[in-house]
Amino acid sequence: MKKLLIYLRAYKKETILAPLFKLLEASFELLVPLVMASVIDRGIGQNQTAYIVKMCFVLVLLGVVGLVCSITAQYFAAKAAVGFAANLRHALFGHIQSLSFSSLDAIGTSTLITRMTNDVNQVQSGMNLALRLLLRSPFVVFGSVVMAFTVNWKAALIFAVAVPLLLVLVFGIMLVNIPMYKKVQAKLDGVLSLTRENLTGVRVIRAFHREEKEIQDFTGRNQELTGIQLFAGRVSALMNPLTYVVVNGAVVALLYQGGRQVYEGGLTQGELVALVNYMTQILVELIKMASLIITITKAIASGNRIQGVLEMPSGFTYDGDYNGVRSNIENENVKSENMKNGYHESCKTPKIVFDHVGLTYHEGGEEALSDLTFSIEKGQTVGIIGGTGSGKTSLVHLIPRFYDVTRGRVLVDGVDVRKYPPEDLRRKVGIVMQKAVLFQGTIRENLLWGDPEAEPEVLEQALASSQSMEFVAEKEGGMDFQVSQGGKNLSGGQKQRLSIARALARRPEILILDDSASALDYATEAKLRKAIRELGKETTVLIVSQRISTIQYADKILVLDDGQAVGIGTHEQLLADCRVYREIYETQVS
Repeated sequence: MKKLLIYLRAYKKETILAPLFKLLEASFELLVPLVMASVIDRGIGQNQTAYIVKMCFVLVLLGVVGLVCSITAQYFAAKAAVGFAANLRHALFGHIQSLSFSSLDAIGTSTLITRMTNDVNQVQSGMNLALRLLLRSPFVVFGSVVMAFTVNWKAALIFAVAVPLLLVLVFGIMLVNIPMYKKVQAKLDGVLSLTRENLTGVRVIRAFHREEKEIQDFTGRNQELTGIQLFAGRVSALMNPLTYVVVNGAVVALLYQGGRQVYEGGLTQGELVALVNYMTQILVELIKMASLIITITKAIASGNRIQGVLEMPSGFTYDGDYNGVRSNIENENVKSENMKNGYHESCKTPKIVFDHVGLTYHEGGEEALSDLTFSIEKGQTVGIIGGTGSGKTSLVHLIPRFYDVTRGRVLVDGVDVRKYPPEDLRRKVGIVMQKAVLFQGTIRENLLWGDPEAEPEVLEQALASSQSMEFVAEKEGGMDFQVSQGGKNLSGGQKQRLSIARALARRPEILILDDSASALDYATEAKLRKAIRELGKETTVLIVSQRISTIQYADKILVLDDGQAVGIGTHEQLLADCRVYREIYETQVS
């Protein structure tokens, strides 16, 4: 949590002024019992009406000044807390964008959403209360004891007994409650995770008529959360009656001891009232402090979890710079024909090389990919096929460094991908994921994700190549048609084709199509394959597919089985030499 305080640096002035004004307000509050004592002893006791009126004005003035100080403190505290939360949320979101797929897989989407929303809000609330009350409440408690001793030291000895006892009660209950509130937060995470999963998969739940089962699961988790919240609430509820017993006992002792001193002339009636008021102030502030401690405890727990995300390595470090990458390319005897984005376009070395590559996922146990060694020449179209779970998607995700190899290396233009700055490596690659994802906005805006500076002619060519032009032209507004969140107002095939168009608009050196035509009919897919072949020798294409028909005309086909390359060659070569490929072919053709 301490490391998060760097996001409060921009609000140093507010973090000083907020508690300062609160202490000023508390100082005025400590003067009120003395003014009241003076009113009782001198004004009422001596029947001085003018003095009573004057002291009433003083009380009003103290109240107004205290109110102004309180509002000012609240303003500065709120400004600092909201700004701190905004900076923290911005930093957290930016860091999440930098995380590798391995890190995202390890922490989970629902957990990240909880960190961005609930945990940041908890930290904001804790910061706001801490700036206002963390110094004020102890100041009032200590100040009330000191003021009581200035009034009458004999009667104030009751404070010396009552205040430690109250502290033991309050902090004892807090020590029991703090671990419970941590458990409450963990249970709340579980409820939020289950809720998100259900809302995301609501169509599947209804398709399998699992509503009742899911309601039962949610009810179970919700009851667990409710149960621990109720138990924590009951323990916390003990605080008020126990502290009131102590305070009321102390008040009775004060009245008894003070009454005797009043009778003997050692204490005035006004001073006795002041002592009772100070005891009441102590009670109120201790209850505030208990509530503050609970809130701060929740905030610290949430802050530690946010810090845990921020401390996760991004996975996109690189051990080189632009000049270093250029030198490496030259050292690999790469012959330059032209330059684009600062890197060599054509070279003697292959465009992509997998050199004894192995990949193990985070806590994944066995390798997902094992000892892959092959090369892809510039301009080649390479098909990748294999059974479910054979590692096809994992393989292509190594090229843009969505995952990093755990052994071996992947080279692009003769350079290890780990030596490229991520943005420069990604600029070379256009990828279409298995699940087509579009964003809210126009079709044009979605296509410009590929290249924000793409000319209209480039976008039109991308739409034509991806077989999207026909249905886009039929949409109201054409490329200015509004796509809803997640592309829900488009069919699966339309979303896939627009995803391909977005990748083509980038005019990438390497185009990766990860099972991106699964929702297309065979006729449209055939047209798409033809358009991909016409991209020319400037684009290296990798096509991941379950269909033989999609990849059989590729220059080279890689066959994977359980993370290992069991065959590589043309369609005819693999039919003759690769048992796995032949089985896939016979299954689909037969």
